[in-house]
Amino acid sequence: MADSAAQLKFRKYHGLGNDYIVVDARAFALPSPEEIRRICDRHRGPGSDGILWGPFPAPGADFGLRIFNPDGSEAEKSGNGLRIFSRFLYDEGLVGGAPFTILTPGGRVTSEVLDGGRRVRVEMGRVSFFSSDIPAAGPPREVLREPLEVGGEVVTICAASIGNPHCVVLCDAVSSELAHRLGPLIERHPLFPRRTNVQFMQVLGPDAIRIEIWERGAGYTLASGSSSSAAAAVAHRLGLCGNEVTVHMPGGTLDIRIAEGFAITMTGPVVRVYDGEVSSELFEC
Repeated sequence: MADSAAQLKFRKYHGLGNDYIVVDARAFALPSPEEIRRICDRHRGPGSDGILWGPFPAPGADFGLRIFNPDGSEAEKSGNGLRIFSRFLYDEGLVGGAPFTILTPGGRVTSEVLDGGRRVRVEMGRVSFFSSDIPAAGPPREVLREPLEVGGEVVTICAASIGNPHCVVLCDAVSSELAHRLGPLIERHPLFPRRTNVQFMQVLGPDAIRIEIWERGAGYTLASGSSSSAAAAVAHRLGLCGNEVTVHMPGGTLDIRIAEGFAITMTGPVVRVYDGEVSSELFEC
């Protein structure tokens, strides 16, 4: 922080168990990667799946937002993070019920707060399956139904980008054990030069999928909005689901709508947990 003597105030929310701490950029400088790691530490700090730092002025958008993983690395985009940040803006009186725009490193989105902040709808942008957009190593192509050798076995994957990279593993059944076992290996596989988020996907029917998630820079995660968007888009692209998909995760469900050109609209809940203050002593240890 710019002023190490200052007590860092924050607000914590969760979206289906995926929790974020919001640091108000109007009052506090961007924490350093080491400070982010300490804040996100669930044993020695408040604990969270990431840090949201904003709002700040952004060209071509109403608000700017930066998103950080618990390991201190920066994420291009986060669906749950965007819903949570939208709720923060609503709680601060900066937005009402009308749509507004947020610029992240992964692109600009349009957000709308519903039900007094209890639900948020976000137009997440368009999903691409092209290797150059993800990025994925190898010749230019759509990365669909490709074999990937990992952990001594071969799985079938699809890759996608919605402003951040995703690898969807096609499965007959999914489990947290599977995500813990193969997720970290796929995250850092040479196929993905910038690492990747990983979803293990089971198709439940023409309008529903189930996913387990290993998130880049965060690890096993109860829910993810961008993962839900990518997995639903893959299921639709393969003809396994229609254009309206309910995504089931350990933390709950999100509703994904896929429009022309694989433009994604995500709708889901947000819960305000508490307001807090971090002592400067945390950063002096």
